[in-house]
Amino acid sequence: METPRASATGERGSDFAKLSRRIAQAGLLDKRPGYYTARIGLVAGLFAGSWALFAAVGDSWWQVLVAVLLAVAFAQVTLLAHDLAHGQISRSRRTSRIAGLLVGNLAVGLSYGWWMDKHTRHHANPNHEDHDPDVSPDALLWSVNQAETARGFPRLIGRWQAFLFFPLLTLEGLNLKVASFRALRRKSLKGRKAEGLLLVAHVLTYAGAVFLVLPPGKALLFLAVHQACYGIYLGCTFAPNHKGMPVLTAEDELDFLRRQVLTSRNVRGGRLINTALGGLNYQIEHHLFPSMPSANLRKAQPIVREYCESIDVDYVQCGLVESWAQAMRHLHEVGRSLRGGVRT
Repeated sequence: METPRASATGERGSDFAKLSRRIAQAGLLDKRPGYYTARIGLVAGLFAGSWALFAAVGDSWWQVLVAVLLAVAFAQVTLLAHDLAHGQISRSRRTSRIAGLLVGNLAVGLSYGWWMDKHTRHHANPNHEDHDPDVSPDALLWSVNQAETARGFPRLIGRWQAFLFFPLLTLEGLNLKVASFRALRRKSLKGRKAEGLLLVAHVLTYAGAVFLVLPPGKALLFLAVHQACYGIYLGCTFAPNHKGMPVLTAEDELDFLRRQVLTSRNVRGGRLINTALGGLNYQIEHHLFPSMPSANLRKAQPIVREYCESIDVDYVQCGLVESWAQAMRHLHEVGRSLRGGVRT
């Protein structure tokens, strides 16, 4: 997909302000305590119920299926942590941080402070190869420029990264835990002691419970299946949002609205897709209004889409499978030069 080259001059700087007023007048930035009370209750029930089922099943190969269910529970808890980080649930930063540490660090082993910093930088410059940590070439290559300068492991797998994408996702859950512990070395991380204690508590409780109930062989299998499914779930949730959309560079001068809309993709679907993706299927609306409760994103969509059409800004939306296909085609095209092909 061709990268946009646009300037933020003229009247474009006021485009987002006009849209924002429409959204505010519709009351879509208001908090939704009832919705989140119900959602938190359901997710907490799924999380606790999965662990209760694990204890009830005991030493059995049926635990493989429980591991899959628990992966779904972990992913849903992670999506709640995402909403907390954006201030969607509570206006109080202190309340959001305490809740984020509990559901992130303690419940699923993800550093809330580290991830919040990383995700904030992503929102500021989505799909920007110099500023967005989500498109840094740590393993996969997201642009032709990255492929041309790649070295080491990214260059090795870059040739066939589209085929390796989903297998690599099985390691994403483990990668997030490793990155969380590594972040504890940063002096800039707020509340490092509390973050570290809660991460250690999670690992000890999580691994301890598994090895207490299951013999070593089954315990290791359970952990492998659980973490692999957790990683795939998260990857399949976040990958449709930006992968395969334009990758920006320093040459691109876009105002806020265009920077967010042109690099994001919405995913069509009903209530099942909305629940599974935690509302992130409305990625364009989420990037424009990060603090908007996820329950309101669906209502904001027709306003945003109509407004984008009125100012001639591309608004991309497709089905879930097609979004994955677009991401895979993009990854394969980026690796073309590494396979000795000529990019068209």
